Amino acid sequence: MIAQGGKSIYGASVGILMLDARFPRIPGDMGHAGSWPFPVLYRIVRGASPERVVRQGAEGLLDAFISEAQALVADGADGITTNCGFLSLFQAELAAAMPVPVLTSSLCQVDLVNRLLPAQRRAGILTISASKLTEAHLRAARVPEGTPIGTTEGGAEFTRAILGNEGLLDVDAARRDNVEAALAMQRAHPELGALVLECTNMGPYAADITAATGLPCFSMLGLVTWFQSGLTPARFAMP
Repeated sequence: MIAQGGKSIYGASVGILMLDARFPRIPGDMGHAGSWPFPVLYRIVRGASPERVVRQGAEGLLDAFISEAQALVADGADGITTNCGFLSLFQAELAAAMPVPVLTSSLCQVDLVNRLLPAQRRAGILTISASKLTEAHLRAARVPEGTPIGTTEGGAEFTRAILGNEGLLDVDAARRDNVEAALAMQRAHPELGALVLECTNMGPYAADITAATGLPCFSMLGLVTWFQSGLTPARFAMP
């Protein structure tokens, strides 16, 4: 056997562009390396705080994301993703600048989830900030027009701690915020057949949301696991 070189790191096909943040990252969060059943590569985009990316529309950050994505590819990544759903704004530009596949946002799966559902049912989005999730974000991810949107804004903990980049997180309170927001959305939209979690920090609460609502819950964690399965297909022993 002849081994092929050309990379600095092998065996980690997914490269994750991380926001520059200090809030706690618990299991189920993209930024917790133990969340993944496979190795990943991380790079932090310095200056890309939650405040700047979510509340300020990531203005002026595209070049920094491209630069760090290029560094991940040089290190060995076979595909690039990010850890903020609001970075759907950069999907087209990052994909155009990279020699590998790019998946910026959990929002990119909304249309696919709709295709899985029974007639008269549709997916809804649960976001960390409905007030900052614009039509531009949705168009960039090809989210169908009129998709229902719910939010953890107004809750006691989750949105405040994550977007405020706080050093402490009350996990039980954050869980309640997510579950209560999902239930409120379900009451307002009885036609919902599934939920798509915009925020990559919502992953730890997906099982709780499904238990409370009875709805399938699609997160960025699951989407990137699917992404990785295409970058590095499983090899099976032949009988």
